Amino acid sequence: MKLKICGLSNPNEVKACTEFGADYCGFILNFPKSHRNISFETADFLTQIKKIKSKFVGVLVNPSDEDLEKFAKLNLDYFQLYGNYNDEKLLKIKKKFQIKVISSIQVKKKEDIFKYKLFEKNSDIILWDSSGYEKSYSWNYEWIKSIKVSAQKMIAGNITLEKISKFSSLADIIDVSGALETNKVKDINKIKEFILKVKKNED
Repeated sequence: MKLKICGLSNPNEVKACTEFGADYCGFILNFPKSHRNISFETADFLTQIKKIKSKFVGVLVNPSDEDLEKFAKLNLDYFQLYGNYNDEKLLKIKKKFQIKVISSIQVKKKEDIFKYKLFEKNSDIILWDSSGYEKSYSWNYEWIKSIKVSAQKMIAGNITLEKISKFSSLADIIDVSGALETNKVKDINKIKEFILKVKKNED
């Protein structure tokens, strides 16, 4: 199982994630309602940090064409997209910007999990997330257990250390943010502990 740590906002956080072995580092780029949102200039600086083996992910909520053009200039491996997308739209984005895509589904009810069918073909990763955006809510993760997709499966939404062991049978990647914060600031000790626990669970 792989790990994405999202909402990074300063060099110490990014360096901790890359050095301890987080598989994906996420940056909130165009959602100022979130305390994790960062400016383009900050994102440009942070994405120049040596990745080691990590991949950098730009998280975008209903981005305009101008947003996509702007943030494609960053040193990113993936766009993580929230909004109304289908396979045709994703293909255009991937071809134009030569970038991989994480397609996000916000789950409020069980029927929501099937929205992946709209963009399964051209998604590299499909994320089933809570409906809270900047707030992390739980949902019934078991709903996606039987889903078989060609893309990698990612889960987010109130992910905590205590839940890690149950996710290996549900998804390829877990996405965590709030559980690694103290007073809304990423805690390096929590980052290290979480990464080590996930890596240990891989063995």
